[in-house]
Amino acid sequence: MKISARNMLKGKIKAITEGTVNDEIIIELPGGMEITSVITRSSVQNLALVVGKEVYAVIKSSNVMIAVDE
Repeated sequence: MKISARNMLKGKIKAITEGTVNDEIIIELPGGMEITSVITRSSVQNLALVVGKEVYAVIKSSNVMIAVDE
């Protein structure tokens, strides 16, 4: 696999929550941290995503926002 995105995090699918059009995918990263992605249900099916499957969270963004509590 070759891809232009520089931020790729490898992990395993911990949970899939099905929605009407989109599904929420929770990926557990090494060390126990989690990242969540919302993708179309057809993408979940096309990628054959199931709990326990090793995947990459690919992050490509032109902005990274930072927030703090007041």
